[in-house]
Amino acid sequence: FTFSNSREGFEAFKAWMRHLQDKYRKSDVIVGIEPTGHYWFDLGAYLEDEGILLVMVNPYAVKQTKELDDNSPKKTDLKDPKTIAKLVIDGRYSFPYVPEGIYAEIREVTSSRDRIMKELNAASNRIQRWLKIYFPEYLTVYKKFDTTTGMMILEEVPLPTMVTALGVDNIIKIWREHKVRGKGASFNRAKTLVDAAHDSVGKSGGQGVVMEIQMLLEDYKVKKQQLEMVTSVMEELIMQIPNAEKMLSVDGVGLVTVAGFISEVGDISRFKNPKQIQKYAGFELVENSSGKHKGRTTISKRGRKKLRKIIYQVVLPLIQSNKEFRSIYDYYRKRIKNPLKGRQAMIAVGCKLIRVFFAIMTKGVVYNGSKMIEDIHRPTQLPQAA
Repeated sequence: FTFSNSREGFEAFKAWMRHLQDKYRKSDVIVGIEPTGHYWFDLGAYLEDEGILLVMVNPYAVKQTKELDDNSPKKTDLKDPKTIAKLVIDGRYSFPYVPEGIYAEIREVTSSRDRIMKELNAASNRIQRWLKIYFPEYLTVYKKFDTTTGMMILEEVPLPTMVTALGVDNIIKIWREHKVRGKGASFNRAKTLVDAAHDSVGKSGGQGVVMEIQMLLEDYKVKKQQLEMVTSVMEELIMQIPNAEKMLSVDGVGLVTVAGFISEVGDISRFKNPKQIQKYAGFELVENSSGKHKGRTTISKRGRKKLRKIIYQVVLPLIQSNKEFRSIYDYYRKRIKNPLKGRQAMIAVGCKLIRVFFAIMTKGVVYNGSKMIEDIHRPTQLPQAA
């Protein structure tokens, strides 16, 4: 049975289900789906409003079990629904979590910020590519191309020949007209820029080249403004979540990490313990052994890929700026029995951070690094390992 992604289609689907329900004298209906990006969102909302149970089967489970009936790896629109139905009958499904209210808003804002960051990085790379072609010396004068005084010059006279023609005095005049003062707008800085332009080996260009960099700079400035706006909204929303501000008290953890964690986890009360969140993030340890053979233990990498990425990315600044988490990292790396490799130790630290976040959000406690270290039970040989 096929139906369109519209109210008419959903009504037809419901009527078809009710017909089968009456025909086979069944009291309840379960709709099982394989998640396909965002395409199921509207259907899921409709079924929830109608009081019809919706469950999900893991796409990996569908892939692994689709050969059981016909011993064939083929994938068709007729074969997959049957495989999904059998998995639902066996109880091999999970209930989808769709955040609501403030949690839904945080997820949308976080997603928007991620998109803007990608576009901002792309715009930055395009500008730096242009500079390396037409004015490579600019990047020796300014370590960052988007320095305030440097951007003013690029917007008005981006090519080396134009900078040379403008001269030191006129460059300083531009800065003063914009009321820029300080070391960045000094005579020496202007002279260094003019000298670099005079000796430039950059490719020559005309009106089209100038127009290109001006459009690139405009795109970059727009993305910077969007980033500031969405970050402001994100901070406002995060402060509405109970105990979220206490998560920021962990040295090395910033607003983006807290927002990303909450956007992926949602309402923390739906988890009974932090191990469920670790599994949800794909940090569950998986042993590969059979008989006398003992393979390497790895993480499952199942669940929310984005949550796993958020936790892993924050570990590096965490162990650099937080002495308690650094000591945990060093312990895992240097312990006598079963020392971990660098990435393994980072994952272990990430799991510890999940437990800290869980305690803060569920109990409302304030982060205390000293108490966290005292609560960890370690073998007595730790001083020797260190």
